[in-house]
Amino acid sequence: MQILVIGAGVIGLSVARAAAGRGHEVVVAEAKNAIGTGISSRNSEVIHGGMYYPSGSLRARHCVAGRRMLYAYCASHGVPHRKCGKLMVATNDAELAKIEAIAAQGRSNDVEGLEMIGGNAARALEPELACIGALHSPETGIIDGHAFMLALRGELEDAGGAIAFNTPVTGATRKNGRWLVAFGGRDAGSFTFDAIANCAGLRAQSLARTMQDYPATRVPKLVLAKGNYFSCAGKPAFSRLIYPTPVDGGLGTHVTLDLAGRMRFGPDVEWIEREDYTVDPARAELFYARIRSYWPRLPDGALTPDYSGIRPKITGKGEAQADFLIDAPAQHGVPGLVQMFGIESPGLTSSLSLAEEIANYLES
Repeated sequence: MQILVIGAGVIGLSVARAAAGRGHEVVVAEAKNAIGTGISSRNSEVIHGGMYYPSGSLRARHCVAGRRMLYAYCASHGVPHRKCGKLMVATNDAELAKIEAIAAQGRSNDVEGLEMIGGNAARALEPELACIGALHSPETGIIDGHAFMLALRGELEDAGGAIAFNTPVTGATRKNGRWLVAFGGRDAGSFTFDAIANCAGLRAQSLARTMQDYPATRVPKLVLAKGNYFSCAGKPAFSRLIYPTPVDGGLGTHVTLDLAGRMRFGPDVEWIEREDYTVDPARAELFYARIRSYWPRLPDGALTPDYSGIRPKITGKGEAQADFLIDAPAQHGVPGLVQMFGIESPGLTSSLSLAEEIANYLES
C-alpha cells in the first residue's frame, strides 16, 4: 500500500514508522520545514503513568501500553530519558480525597507501583514539599522528545519512507478507488495514495473538511487551551516531578524537570480564541500562589516566562474531558481514511501504541 501521513509530529512519525515497518510505502507530508515544530515541541516531555483516565478509554489503554513500549524503545534506541517518578500532592482533605480516587482509577487502569503516602513520607522523599499526603507514581518519567522523534524518523527512512517538508496538503478526493491528494508549496501538485492518516494536530479539523465524502458533521469543534510555562532560577528543589491535584482542562501547575536538570512550572490552562504563544509575565502571580501551596519556600522573583503550548481540545471550559477521537472507515464509511482529533496529553506517551492501532485501520 501507498500511505500518506499528514503531519511530522510525534504521532505522525510514530504512525509512519509503524506503517513502513509493515512493508508499506509511506510518505509524510509536513507543512513546516522540520519535524515536531507544533504540539510535539511545546509540551512537558513527561512519560505519564496513566492513572487519570477512565478505565477502558483510549487514553487509559494507550497511555499504559504506550508507556511500556516507550521505555523499551528508549532503552533499545538510546533515546535519553529518566524514570524519575512523580508525587501528586494534596494540601487539604478535599485534595486528599481527590488523589485517593485517582489512585483507585490508576489501579483499575493497571498502572504499576502506585502508592498513597503520608505527608511525612512525602517530605522524606522531597524535603521542600508541604502536603498532608501524596500519590507516588514510580513509573512516571521524562524524555528528550526531539531525540525520540529523530529516532522515529531514522527508522521510517531506513524502511524506505520519506518526509516531504514545506508540503501542505490542500485537499483530497476519491478517484478510481484511491485518494488523489493535492499539495501546495514549492513543488505543488497531486499524487495518489491508497490510504491517508490525518495526524495534523491543531490543523486536523481544517484538513478533514477538505477531504471529499468525509461528512462535515463528523468534524468536532477545535477548542484551544493554551498552557504557559515559567522557568525557575537556581538549583532544582525537587528530584521528582511534583503535581498538584488536577484542574479543569489540565493536570495543574506542576514541577517539570528536564534531562539537563532545569526546573520549570506549568502548564496552566488559558482558554484562547486564536493561536498565540506569547507568555504573559503577569500570569506569574497565579503561578506563585498555586506553587506556594505545595512549595512555600519558592523565592520571590524566581519565575521567568519560558514558553507555551496549545492543546487541541475537542471539549471546552466546564465540559467533561473528551477521549482521543480516532475516526476510521468502520465508523465513517469512507475507505482508506483515518482521522485523529483531540490528541493532546498523554499523546506523546501513547504514541507508539496509538500508531499500531492506526496502522491496523489503514490496512483494513
